[in-house]
Amino acid sequence: MTDEMMTIRQMCDAFDVTPRTLRFYESRELLSPLRRGQHRLYDRRDRARLKLILQGKRFGFSLEDIRQLLELYDPRENNVTQLTATIGAAHERLAHMIQQRDELTTAISDLTVQIGEVEQLLAERSHG
Repeated sequence: MTDEMMTIRQMCDAFDVTPRTLRFYESRELLSPLRRGQHRLYDRRDRARLKLILQGKRFGFSLEDIRQLLELYDPRENNVTQLTATIGAAHERLAHMIQQRDELTTAISDLTVQIGEVEQLLAERSHG
């Protein structure tokens, strides 16, 4: 085993994922490990792709969004197309996350007020 290749177990340990997760990403053509009989061997490219997949999922990107961005990889043009598309998608996702946060902040505030009003009503009725 070279430093370049990792087994499924090594990948699971390194990235804190399950074998099922890796096989799922492989079935979605996000990863393409080398097959040696029943064994899967992951190279540097697979490791980089998995890192990007996990980051993308953490930021709320769909697997389809991630797959499309990964397909734009082209070192011949210094990945300019991929980087441009990624930054555009990241700006859109950030705007959506900020909107969600603002909506959640408003909902928390509204619920806090409602709880306070009901608690006050209950206190009045309990002592009245």
